[in-house]
Amino acid sequence: MKDCGGEFHGKHLKNSLEYILKPEKTQEGRLVGAINCQVDTAFEQMKETKRVFDKLDKRQGYHLILSFKEDEVDTDTALEITQKFTQEYLGEEYEAVYAVHDNTDHVHSHIVFNSVSFVSGKKYRYEKGDWARDIQPITNRLCKEYGLSIIDIEKGKGERANENYKDWSEYREGQFVWSDMIKRDLDSCIIQSNSFDDFVNLLIEKGYETKQGKHFAVKPPGMTRFKRCRSMGENYCEEQIRERIRKEDLAFYQIRKESVKPQIVKCYVKRYKRSKMSGLQKRYYAKLYRIGQMKKKPYSQVWKYKNDIQRMKKLQEQYLFLTRHDIHNMAELAGEIEILTDKRREASSEKSKVYRARARCENLFAIANELQMLKPAEESFQKGDAFFMEEHNQWILLVEQLRKNGYSIVEVEQLKCYYKDQMALTGAKEKTVFRELNIGKSIWKDLNAEETEKAKQEDMNKKIEYDSDRKEQPRR
Repeated sequence: MKDCGGEFHGKHLKNSLEYILKPEKTQEGRLVGAINCQVDTAFEQMKETKRVFDKLDKRQGYHLILSFKEDEVDTDTALEITQKFTQEYLGEEYEAVYAVHDNTDHVHSHIVFNSVSFVSGKKYRYEKGDWARDIQPITNRLCKEYGLSIIDIEKGKGERANENYKDWSEYREGQFVWSDMIKRDLDSCIIQSNSFDDFVNLLIEKGYETKQGKHFAVKPPGMTRFKRCRSMGENYCEEQIRERIRKEDLAFYQIRKESVKPQIVKCYVKRYKRSKMSGLQKRYYAKLYRIGQMKKKPYSQVWKYKNDIQRMKKLQEQYLFLTRHDIHNMAELAGEIEILTDKRREASSEKSKVYRARARCENLFAIANELQMLKPAEESFQKGDAFFMEEHNQWILLVEQLRKNGYSIVEVEQLKCYYKDQMALTGAKEKTVFRELNIGKSIWKDLNAEETEKAKQEDMNKKIEYDSDRKEQPRR
């Protein structure tokens, strides 16, 4: 939270604290807590800390959010995890307030903390890579303790998180919309420009912001971050753009178009009669068709319709769910949700069994890891290098430990691979069932909302008719 300037530097910090403590989001204040300060006077205490160390300006505070899978955790468990995380990560240095919100489909918690340490006066500084190095390992460990889902962190790559986190981050940022749109606009500006300066000016006319430095980057209206052009392919790095401006124009594309000769292709396809859709399926298909009208809107302005695209994606998933499970009415939908709920429990139980079985082998795996580290030294010793005598003796002891447990080095490695495959298999199975269950629940929720709205409208119409009849009746 940045400095608001003027006489009230901490306005954003105060607003954030007020937001996370709203009674309607926290079960009337039951799901809140604090460390190193009191909930009711947290802002005043944070402000006093800043005053004592003469650091009232610049960065005021930070806001973290811990989010859990839908229906995976109850509010009390989420509160315990948030409390433990806050205590471990911030407890020795910073004043912090935390709160669990249960007013959405996903239970989540907020943590707002002071930017200035009440112990040393040192300002907290978030560096790139802190998420993977410091923050996520704590939440992963706590979630494991409670048997909850975790985010895997790719090992050995410093600040880079794993692909799952990257994919989620890009989806939230809207890359599935931005990349194609930006490429089309870049291509359009390239063929209309005579120089790189013309190219930049055309982008600015389209509403883009540009940044020229080591890497040329652009930011279209509606996007929150700059995107490096070279990340979209070799044809979009600055050097290649300059080369394309020199070579490409409308005539260039016309020549390329003429060089491609049309061909007649014959394809014999066996046609099958399409099965009839149920009323429920037709209903969702009609929704898909209606929202599909957004395709007719200008492509370069597609960022305005990101919510429509996401809505269409959701409707498509719901329609495919209905056809995949051959659901025709609400009763069949309720039955399928019940079946999927049972399958989810079975998948979670199966995954837990695999994790528990693997945990029983942790000692064997630890020995195998030590042997792996000693392997180069042992190979050197076997070749006659007596310098590694100590490592050789340690190798013999570890091999003997494995033998006493009834395993060889090769068998332990095979066991590691087996559990790795089983964990991936059960995890994927649970994820698939969980996703199907969520889609089913979302359909049930939408249909109930529609029925409720329909009933309200009917009651309103009846009331209007009743009032109209009363007015028409003659007075006696």
